[in-house]
Amino acid sequence: MPKLISCHQKDQVLLDDIAARSGAAGFRVWWLGQSGYLLQYQNKHVLIDPYLSDSLTRKYLETDKPHTRMTELVVDPAKLDFVDVATSSHNHTDHLDAETLVPLLRVNPEMRIVVPEANLVFAANRLGLPESSDHLVPVDADQSHTIGPFTFHAIPAAHDELTTDEQGRHHFVGYIITFGPFAIYHSGDTRLYDGMEERLGRFDIDLAILPINGRAPERRVAGNLWGAEAAQLAHDIGAKIVTPCHYDMFTFNTEPPDQFVEMCQRLGQPYEVLTCGQKLEYPPGSNPRK
Repeated sequence: MPKLISCHQKDQVLLDDIAARSGAAGFRVWWLGQSGYLLQYQNKHVLIDPYLSDSLTRKYLETDKPHTRMTELVVDPAKLDFVDVATSSHNHTDHLDAETLVPLLRVNPEMRIVVPEANLVFAANRLGLPESSDHLVPVDADQSHTIGPFTFHAIPAAHDELTTDEQGRHHFVGYIITFGPFAIYHSGDTRLYDGMEERLGRFDIDLAILPINGRAPERRVAGNLWGAEAAQLAHDIGAKIVTPCHYDMFTFNTEPPDQFVEMCQRLGQPYEVLTCGQKLEYPPGSNPRK
């Protein structure tokens, strides 16, 4: 078995870094692997699409599509007892993982989970919650919901295409999270689609978090942006910084960030490539790479 990629920091070291809350006026985010991030702002915390288990590795172990883990598990979700809100952008397990979210609910009994309205019944069943649970906050594309200092604006996502239920509600979304003077765009799993730039351009996005694992038919899974597409999208929507995600988790569905970095540099788009467990501070203490 190949050696796992080491986290920048993990377990108690990561928890100590989170607990050392910054007194600065900005925000901090930690990459937790795959598409998962922890956002910290004014001592409040949002977990974005966390996948903190080996549920998929176990599920597909004896199949022809093994989900072989590449990077160490960064932290036990049961140790994150300070989370105010979590998100799920869609129903795929690496974005809606019961083995992550149920332990989080146990240690955060007031935690809310923002989910696409079209997926409410599915999410409730997976997490063992009633559809009417106060824990679940449904939101459809082009709708918003405010929880504490955070407002979650749902943006359609195309994974591989825009799909809706019989009521026209989107199964795949991204979230623009606005708080104080800041805005973060986490696209969820998506490809480019007509009108995407116009929707995003209405917001003044400080940080864009975009997938770069791309798409290949032989993987037999829905695809995402390639690295160069992610860099171009960040540039076109005027993101002040962009960081890549959705790679280095499963051997069958990953791409290195080289193409993303090359295109960011060509475009003059500020970017930051994180290692799992590493944080990004905004505004940055030093200039992001160009």
